[in-house]
Amino acid sequence: MSVWDDVVGQEHVIDTLRAAVAEPRSMTHAWLFTGPPGSGRSNAARAFAAALQCENPDERGCGRCQACTTTLAGTHADVTVVATEQVTIKIDEVRDLIGRAVRKPSTGRWQVIVVEDADRMLERTTNVLLKSIEEPPPQTVWLLCAPSSQDVLPTIRSRCRGVVLRVPPVESVAALLVSRDGAEPEVALEAARAAQSHIGLARRLARDAGARERRDEVLKIPAEVASVGEAVIAAGRLVEVAQAEARSATEERDAEEKGALLRALGAEAGETLPPRLRSQVTELEKDQKRRATRYQRDVLDRAMLDLLSLYRDVLVTQLGAEVELVNTAHGATVRMLAGRSTSVRTIEQMNAISTARERLGTNVSPLLATEAMLVELCP
Repeated sequence: MSVWDDVVGQEHVIDTLRAAVAEPRSMTHAWLFTGPPGSGRSNAARAFAAALQCENPDERGCGRCQACTTTLAGTHADVTVVATEQVTIKIDEVRDLIGRAVRKPSTGRWQVIVVEDADRMLERTTNVLLKSIEEPPPQTVWLLCAPSSQDVLPTIRSRCRGVVLRVPPVESVAALLVSRDGAEPEVALEAARAAQSHIGLARRLARDAGARERRDEVLKIPAEVASVGEAVIAAGRLVEVAQAEARSATEERDAEEKGALLRALGAEAGETLPPRLRSQVTELEKDQKRRATRYQRDVLDRAMLDLLSLYRDVLVTQLGAEVELVNTAHGATVRMLAGRSTSVRTIEQMNAISTARERLGTNVSPLLATEAMLVELCP
């Protein structure tokens, strides 16, 4: 067992990080982990953080010592992980990180700060971070994660050492699901293939039968939508499902957070609060609304990615390419869609899905973006 076990299909990255841990005198104090969604950027950054803190001099990153286990569990005193559940990382959060970065390690070998969603920082927020990354204290290491180097400001990426992850092989992801999550081999392979090697999505599909059913329903839409009216109805249904998932995922947590805040303020639920306390509750509710908005958009984005994988299979079939389908269980739908259009039309439909995903990221109404996409998918 080692901290690198969950860094699947990234041997070249593991070699680079191991070499850095082994030679601390040449250690880079700012790293940028990039790679497509699901490639394991966050896993690699956390594993690197654990190896930096490892107490075993003969095997840095042993995965057994207290430093390794607490880092991977998220409880190490000298490892801070920021993973926002909102649309953007707030500037106050970054200021807190900068304050933490100047401290000396209390128990570990390094003060490590992991920012899992560096691409979600606005430009003014990133500028606040720049000075700390440019001239960090001797024992501070910044680990930033983003889909690509273009998703962070040039001033940031020029001061970081880049680590590029690739999409892991389907077989490697399936093997991980079998060994770590106890999934059945057939289910694991189908989940890894459907998720296109996205480790997080593959795990969700392998462990949650409901998630697999919802995905199947999404992939039925192109075959069932034959007119503009049907497209508008299907879009409304898709957005309603996303809203329901967001509510079910956040309602209980929102209530617990609000109750905890009221107790901390010495107030009871339903009690009228004085203005000086009401502002804190209002701020919490705004944060919760942002979190729900992001969750809804993430659900819709996953649905669009599933549709994109379906039309990829349609295009592969139309071109007669000898490659394996992503959605093997939906072969009949793929063949039907391939037979009723041309490869040029399929590319147009894939572009429509990609455009809808971009619109979701620019505060366009989710319903309008989804409607426009499904109208383009009509035959």
